Amino acid sequence: MFVSVASGQPPSPDPPPAPPPANASLPLAARMTEAPFLPRERLFKLQHHFQNMTKHTYLKGRYDVITSVAIPLALAASSMFMIGRGVYNMSHGIGKKE
Repeated sequence: MFVSVASGQPPSPDPPPAPPPANASLPLAARMTEAPFLPRERLFKLQHHFQNMTKHTYLKGRYDVITSVAIPLALAASSMFMIGRGVYNMSHGIGKKE
């Protein structure tokens, strides 16, 4: 056993660990104190809406058609136009630097 040099007394034992909180037996989601992003009723309504849709998963949202279909089609169409214009210009010698 160690004896303290200053007082000649043995050091005090470590304090007992703190008891767990009263709600420690609850799941983590039930112990959260931060407010949710959406009310539970609205979340359940949206879950029910999306689970009962017959569309593909990537097209279920409100603006998913824009991000999953329209933007890629616009990019593909503009790139095909630019490639076609470049091939036409090269084949006719337009825009050559001397």
